[in-house]
Amino acid sequence: MELTERFLKLVSYPTTSDEGSETCPSTPGQLVLARAIVEDMRAMGIADAHVDDHGYVYGTVPATGEGPTIGLIAHMDTAPDAKGEGICARMTEPYEGGDIVLNEALGIRLSPRDYPVLLHHTGKRLIVTDGTTLLGADDKAGVAEILTCAERLLRSGKPHGAVRIGFTPDEEIGRGADRFDVAGFGADYAYTVDGGALGEIEYENFNAAAAEVVCHGRSIHPGSARGKMINAAHLAMEFHRLLPELEVPAATDGYEGFYHLTDISGHVEEARLRYIIRDHDAETFARRCRFFQKAADFLNEKYGSGTVEATVTESYRNMKEKILPHMHIVTAAKAAMEACGVTPREVPIRGGTDGARLSYEGLPCPNLCTGGENFHGRFEFIPVEDMEKVVDILERIVLDACP
Repeated sequence: MELTERFLKLVSYPTTSDEGSETCPSTPGQLVLARAIVEDMRAMGIADAHVDDHGYVYGTVPATGEGPTIGLIAHMDTAPDAKGEGICARMTEPYEGGDIVLNEALGIRLSPRDYPVLLHHTGKRLIVTDGTTLLGADDKAGVAEILTCAERLLRSGKPHGAVRIGFTPDEEIGRGADRFDVAGFGADYAYTVDGGALGEIEYENFNAAAAEVVCHGRSIHPGSARGKMINAAHLAMEFHRLLPELEVPAATDGYEGFYHLTDISGHVEEARLRYIIRDHDAETFARRCRFFQKAADFLNEKYGSGTVEATVTESYRNMKEKILPHMHIVTAAKAAMEACGVTPREVPIRGGTDGARLSYEGLPCPNLCTGGENFHGRFEFIPVEDMEKVVDILERIVLDACP
């Protein structure tokens, strides 16, 4: 199957993950896609392709020569930050600059005024949406690129070591590595194909935690509330004001960490705040996590014990310390990019990947680009030519590892 056709088929499946679900995968659409992917893998000749009881897809491109067993991993779910159902994806003519009309009826345009990165892709064919949904290149581009690389290796007959393929559910809600069978996967090392712009290679990521703050109020008729009412919604706002105003995603970049309010709900009796906490530096990250409890303690001292509860749950750690002893796999990826005419760029991930968790579980796993831009939003797009380059890079990594 041709790369673009495969990608467009993959994004047609609704696979938004759901943090509120306790199942694995968290949404049934992911399992539907997993089964379709297994069919594609078997059709191309991957005899052991299968999906397990939890929605994880595995398969092997058998070795045709000596070399390490390399893993290639991507995730099947899409982020809940934007609508992921009814995706209307299309490929544009080669981009010549200016606005791209995504949805004429609704007046939605993809403009370089808002996204200057568009101008870096002049002359390329872009895959875009109709402006009402995300695209799902994060990470169905990675899935399509890995499958296309596998198909190419199976047809080429060139000597290479075994390639283990893994596709995970629920990466976007931090659960992608929870039930990944590292021992059964059997790779010497692996790469997640879950990054952004062409040329990026990442082996540093945020330390990450999720936090929930529950504020308990006391409701009474507002006409007789003086000295009696405690408004939980006001408490929630007061808690949020205790956080540093400029330590948020919109005001930080590079290695700078942040607190990010993702959800707020409530009323007079009870209000809830949900946050993600991020920092590359382990000590600063720990300090950020402790601050949540200190803020809760301050409000409890002011309003009474148990008024505010703060719970912080660690999600993943910076994989850098686990990659540094295996830097040859980063060097190999950079060499493959250069051989394919792509300039490699080491960048810190302002987020996380399954590879971060897997690295801590004994599978060194840096992250490679997919070529996509503007992930998690309605103006997401990906250049076809950059996807094709990623396939070239993956193939080169595998072939060059064969002595």
